[in-house]
Amino acid sequence: MIDINFLRNNPDAVKENIKKKFQMNKIAYVDTVLELDAKNRDLKKEGDDLRAMRNKLSGEIGKLMR
Repeated sequence: MIDINFLRNNPDAVKENIKKKFQMNKIAYVDTVLELDAKNRDLKKEGDDLRAMRNKLSGEIGKLMR
């Protein structure tokens, strides 16, 4: 299994290693994994931002209720 951080930082090295193993059909998977990883990180960030906004608003509601 390849570490995602290694894949993010060295996609060309991973592709080269795949070529050396004569598995050319798997080279496209590297780009697919990188795209899905980017989408995943964006969605996690969006979720974290929404959670932070919810917490902030909950705090403000608590202040107003007092």
